[in-house]
Amino acid sequence: MKKVIKLSLVALVVSLLSACATNSDIENLQAQVNGLDSSAKQASAYANNAQSTAASAAARAQAAEAEANRATALSHEANNKLDRKFKKSMLK
Repeated sequence: MKKVIKLSLVALVVSLLSACATNSDIENLQAQVNGLDSSAKQASAYANNAQSTAASAAARAQAAEAEANRATALSHEANNKLDRKFKKSMLK
């Protein structure tokens, strides 16, 4: 009976020790976490840069659209002037 209890205790201790993480395991996991954190920060920086570039492109597109609208309005105005001058010349 004592032999069985001793063997059971030894088996219990061995199973507990084998289930516990060692310091090197913890250090390895910490290094992996640090690497992932670094990658996440880099990805966030890339995303912020992309967002800034997209905002700049949107502002340029908006300015180009406003300039195109202005050019269209000037073109219509010039066409109207030409039409009026042509009609005047036809009346003479």
